Amino acid sequence: MLTADVLIPVYRPGRQFTQLLERIKAQSHPVQRIILMNTEEACFPKELKERFSDVEIHHLTKEQFDHGGTRDQGIRKCSGDIVICMTQDALPADRFLVERLLEAFSNPDVWAAYARQLPAKDCSEIEKYTRSFNYTAESFIKGKENIEELGVKTFFCSNVCAAWRRGAYLEQGGFEKKTIFNEDMILAGKMILAGGKVAYCADAQVIHSHNYHAKDQFHRYFDLAVSQVMHPEVFGNVSSESEGMRLVKKSIRHCLRIRKPWLIFSVITNNAGKFLGYKLGQHYRILPKRVIQMCTMNQTFWQEGEGR
Repeated sequence: MLTADVLIPVYRPGRQFTQLLERIKAQSHPVQRIILMNTEEACFPKELKERFSDVEIHHLTKEQFDHGGTRDQGIRKCSGDIVICMTQDALPADRFLVERLLEAFSNPDVWAAYARQLPAKDCSEIEKYTRSFNYTAESFIKGKENIEELGVKTFFCSNVCAAWRRGAYLEQGGFEKKTIFNEDMILAGKMILAGGKVAYCADAQVIHSHNYHAKDQFHRYFDLAVSQVMHPEVFGNVSSESEGMRLVKKSIRHCLRIRKPWLIFSVITNNAGKFLGYKLGQHYRILPKRVIQMCTMNQTFWQEGEGR
């Protein structure tokens, strides 16, 4: 039987984080270790540490945190066959999350697997539809042979809840040690190009959603584009924009179908934010640093000598 560890980067954990740890501990397939990479020791509640005394906590400063590097440090502290990366704002939907993620690894060609993300109760109508577009009800496995059909979506994998075969992870060099964003897709892409496969497990489910506005989308997609430009070995020969346009068209049709045409305004403004941020991010190398600082959501990445 495969063993599994859970790795979670943490910053200022709140009440929901207690639920997350409780639900992980109640899984049908028990995990052997839960490792937290916590940013700023002073921000970690003492009562949480006392309540979950068997959880491993490793502290770092804000300056030390990196989306890829911090997770890589954590995975190298793990010992399970499979390491499940999660974010602190994702909740297992039931007791079978770990069990169903691990089922994907019965196929030795599968090097990574990711869960379906379900909308939270406060999720907006447009975000609910986006979730259903990106996380369908059918499971599938992606490999190099799917690139022509799926394009960049072949490499999609989300560390909101993603499981990594630790042996393959280490062989492929792990997450980028310095990355602005998108460490999960970068590694998934490298794995697929190296001959591995990535499984989407629709029956492994977490509750996770955000009600982003146009400004939020602008910052996210700026960083997304930067990450892709920095890794042409993965993204250089695939296009992302056609998939985005397909989502816009289907979202507008959804608004008309449910008879809420006023929501089309949100669809257009949010996607305009995505498009503008993505286009600027693609050309970040010619932008002044002060403009980059206004566009990014990851200020610390652009320290002197970094990010170029």
